[in-house]
This record gives sequence, structure tokens and C-alpha cells, in this order.
Amino acid sequence: MIKAKYQSVLDLGENLNIQNGDVKEEGGQLKVWGTANTPYEKNLLWDEIKKVGGENPTDIMADIKVADESVFHRHTVAGGESLSKIAKHYYKDPMKYKAIFEANKNILSNPDVIHPGQELVIPNL
Repeated sequence: MIKAKYQSVLDLGENLNIQNGDVKEEGGQLKVWGTANTPYEKNLLWDEIKKVGGENPTDIMADIKVADESVFHRHTVAGGESLSKIAKHYYKDPMKYKAIFEANKNILSNPDVIHPGQELVIPNL
């Protein structure tokens, strides 16, 4: 019953390829755990949990660890993207493109020139 309620969270975990993940229903509570690749992916899971169960759900206990806390996320550039568009997606602020540029100076020489397929570090702010 509870597992069905949180199916979208479990599906997201699969899509994100959460490592060492497991799910148990115990005493009217759903217990989930696993390791997300980055803090961004962990946040996505928590956002989905809150979307389904409310701000402080009591029918789910989640223990989500993070494999790589040195970055917020790693983003592969798609066609038509810009650093400001990427910054808006991750930080809700297009002007934070400068932080992404600074974190990727090893592969970028101009903030206005990025190419599809490049893997960019999205830094923790």
C-alpha cells in the first residue's frame, strides 16, 4: 500500500541508478536507502518524497547517501544549452553561470562557448 504511494520515488531511484538501494515495508512505514551519485540526485529524490508525502512525511524513512560530494552534479551538455541555462536549471539563477565557468576552466576558455557532449562540473555553492 505505502510502496504504491511512493512508486514515483522508487522509479526515480531506478532512473538515477541509485547504488546499493533497497526498499522494505515495516510497521506501516516504507524504508528506503541507497547511494546517489551526487547531492543534486539526492535532492531530486527528496523533492519527489516531499511531493508525494508532504513536507515532513511520517510514512517513509529514507537514508540516501552520496557517492561524490566534491561536486553538486556532473552535467553533459546538450545541443542548444548555454552556461546560463544550465545555471538556471541547477541553481534557479542564470547569473550563477560564472561559478560553472570557473569550475570548468580546465576545459572551457570562454563562457559563451560550450559544446554538446562536454561533461561539466556543477560546483557546490
